[in-house]
Amino acid sequence: MVKSYLKYEHSRTFGLVNSSTSNVVWAESSRSTGIAVVAANEEVLCWDIKKGELLSRWADKDCRSQVTAIAQSKVDKDIFAVGHENGSIRIWDSKIATLIVSFNGHRSAITHLVFDKSGTRLASGSKDTDVILWDLVAEVGLFKLRGHKDQITGLRFLQPEAQETVDENGELVVAGFEDSNASEGFLLTTGKDALIKIWDIASRHCIETHAAQSNGECWALGLSPDGAACVTAGNDGELTVWSIDTPGLSEFSRSPNEVAEKHFLKSRGVLRGQGKDKALEVSFHPRNDYFAVHGSEKAVEVWRIRSEDEVKKVLTRKRKRRREKLASTGEKMDVDDAGDEPSDISTADITDIFVSYVVVRTGGKVRSMDWIKTKGSKPMQFLAATTNNQLEVYTIPTKEKSKKSKSDEMPDYSRSLAVELPGHRADIRSLALSSDDKMLASASNGGLKIWNVRTRTCIRTFECGYALCCAFLPGDKIVVIGTKSGELELFDIASASKLDKVDAHEGAVWSLQVHPDGRSLVSGSADKTAKFWNFEVVQEEIPGTKRTTPRLKLSHTRTLKVSDDILSIRFSPDARLLAVALLDNTVKVFFVDSLKLFLNLYGHKLPVLSMDISFDSKLIVTCSADKNVRLWGLEFGDCHKAFFAHQDSILQVAFVPHNQDGNGHHFFSSSKDKMIRYWDGDKFEQIQRLDGHHGEIWALAVSKTGNFLVSASHDKSIRVWEQTDEQIFLEEEKEKELEELYENTLLTSLEPDKENEDDAEFGDVGKQTSETLTAGEKIAEALELGMADLAVIREWEEAKISQPNIAPPSRNILYTALGGISAEQHVLQVLQSIKAAALHDALLVLPFSKLPSLFTFIHIFCTRSMNIHLTCRIHLFMLRTHHRQIVASKTIRPVLEEIRVNLRRALKRQKDEMGFNLAALRVIGSQLEQRGVKDYVDEDTWEKETEGKKKRGFVQIA
Repeated sequence: MVKSYLKYEHSRTFGLVNSSTSNVVWAESSRSTGIAVVAANEEVLCWDIKKGELLSRWADKDCRSQVTAIAQSKVDKDIFAVGHENGSIRIWDSKIATLIVSFNGHRSAITHLVFDKSGTRLASGSKDTDVILWDLVAEVGLFKLRGHKDQITGLRFLQPEAQETVDENGELVVAGFEDSNASEGFLLTTGKDALIKIWDIASRHCIETHAAQSNGECWALGLSPDGAACVTAGNDGELTVWSIDTPGLSEFSRSPNEVAEKHFLKSRGVLRGQGKDKALEVSFHPRNDYFAVHGSEKAVEVWRIRSEDEVKKVLTRKRKRRREKLASTGEKMDVDDAGDEPSDISTADITDIFVSYVVVRTGGKVRSMDWIKTKGSKPMQFLAATTNNQLEVYTIPTKEKSKKSKSDEMPDYSRSLAVELPGHRADIRSLALSSDDKMLASASNGGLKIWNVRTRTCIRTFECGYALCCAFLPGDKIVVIGTKSGELELFDIASASKLDKVDAHEGAVWSLQVHPDGRSLVSGSADKTAKFWNFEVVQEEIPGTKRTTPRLKLSHTRTLKVSDDILSIRFSPDARLLAVALLDNTVKVFFVDSLKLFLNLYGHKLPVLSMDISFDSKLIVTCSADKNVRLWGLEFGDCHKAFFAHQDSILQVAFVPHNQDGNGHHFFSSSKDKMIRYWDGDKFEQIQRLDGHHGEIWALAVSKTGNFLVSASHDKSIRVWEQTDEQIFLEEEKEKELEELYENTLLTSLEPDKENEDDAEFGDVGKQTSETLTAGEKIAEALELGMADLAVIREWEEAKISQPNIAPPSRNILYTALGGISAEQHVLQVLQSIKAAALHDALLVLPFSKLPSLFTFIHIFCTRSMNIHLTCRIHLFMLRTHHRQIVASKTIRPVLEEIRVNLRRALKRQKDEMGFNLAALRVIGSQLEQRGVKDYVDEDTWEKETEGKKKRGFVQIA
């Protein structure tokens, strides 16, 4: 009988506020200050900033890679685009937290996403240096723009407004809807290669390139709200200001045959920021004349753009000073300087226009920020996401507000809100579960948190030292931690207070464990000693009174001295033996009662980092920095087996602590290679691999029942893995791993080499994935079956002419199973089942020999008008892809002629239908407008309406 095991699966994640892989987006909300949309490894979280509670999480089960970019649509505020590390993009509807469509086109991580004004197109930039434009309505990639030599660091749409022109009668004419639609707009991009480029989307070419930074790289791009200026940022706080000639761009887009002779981008000068690091982001305030810049320091620098009057004042003051200086030296003034009137603003130096306004110091290194929309008169606010797992909101008064004070003083900013409680600031170094598995303690540098495992909520937060190990004391009311500075600290969960702090050791306390009888504990430290502590309740006098109160104290009973630093220490469950792992790569086993040495376990090449003893005290498992796990018998100290278990140092091992279902000798190991592995200690086999973490896994805790385990990682998340009822067999798991390996190598071999690509500025969007490969195979299979079936049916119909009551033929069993559908219906169903975004890549899988059969079916679809839109798309794509071979082939020509006639007919019919419907809608619309009456004018919205409709200057009031 083959032994089967039960599978562990990832069930939930908590402890993470935001991960520092992606930007943060602030979204409006009717209820409160707004919502922060942040990346949390592979998921996206929506936080209510004011209450600090999680509103929703968006997770796609098929996607394991981290989120690297988030963007919100300007038109439909519920639509978000999310880019991932593997180059895939997903479009989410935030209202119902569902995935709408996913795109695959980039080879590596997405760095930037941006929607256009209409919300129908999305541009994405990536580390693979390409920019791709996606059509969100047809759900396809339009084209890929190549030109940058390094990753894309900034990406914006430039869509010049329709310009007002004066016609020959002297009347103002606003370019109509048709004209403004004809211009597809432009893209402005910056790359790490220090270039800034303007791309014309209509001609798909770069029309202008400049070097953006003088010192190496360009790291960020910010575009002003009116689209007339932009700021690029590089290293050492260097900011370059550019003016964009928007009227020139809209003129250029209307006269398509012109070659761009003049430059639309002009460099206006360089500003020096406070930051000494590379900049990460430049962000303009949507309404006021401010922009923010930040690098990876603990600060955000806000710059102010002066108004015209202020600039004039500055210029006048400068000239006055110059005059005084010249007068003092006795030189004569130049004639042109003698004029008193303030000179033109265009001559002003860039540093006169842009001034550093305030530097906001944040509670952690800033990864990203986003401006918060506030009501007109209120101070400005922005949301900052920091790398230490927290979100903060800062409030800054605007210039007008702080006028009363001296103008040179820095305005006071304040931190008004923060989301910080649901996670640790630093990496979690230790985890401990309570005896009933309901509470979890997690300890990090500076903080200890107690969690409710079922609801994923943080119940208590304590401040502590740099914690390295922790444990619940019997009764689950008290937690003890060992710190790097050698102290033991006791915390009471019920009263949320620190009970006691004992200076236990001279070195770091690397490990501690409670004795199996629950009356004492042992701590092992880098000062080469292990100390035993008893729990004692002492009656303490309350100061100022005669009454006493009971209090728990740790009293030191005995000390075990060893030859080297202790890294891990473990009691055997029968309390007979104590295992101590030392820095000299050995494990020494002592008797608990007499502290005499019993066994010496040699074998590891590097120090043992963790160990555990099985429930029956017969096996000890040790793991080491040499990437090996070793199993030893505790009777004679013989090594049963050494596995090469992980690709990096193994940080923790843990046995399942009991023997239900005979799993008492199964254990888990976790490592710096981001994996957890589940092993059978009797058969020395790997049972399962648990992957999901995106950083080294520092801590593991297995529940007392063995139903779940908890892991904490450098990616700041705590994950719970639950045992399911699904059985796994070792052979199947091995096959799965091999298949994964094969698929990965297959996909990398299919990717075109960068060197072999032509130097064209634009190309088609395509990327083979396992999904597109299987889709292509399905199409090929459907075509093969279909052609055979068409032949069978044709023969039967020919025979039917001579013998009218001949029995119907025996068709392929598949068609009968699908309800007796025809071959063409089956082929169409297969084609329709493929997602629009993956269709082109799936069709590329088909060899040329399959083309005649595909065209045969396309001919049938055209004659019967079956899904004309899809038919057209497939037909044109295949013609474009295999153009040369098709032209050279004589057999395909007659079929193509027939397809052309039928397609034309079907398309004309559809076009007429659409035209008729559009005309009808226009008539209905004009009728509605005639009947509608405006009763009153709302003063607030009246202003906005008149701005929107330039021509109508009257309103009808009944």
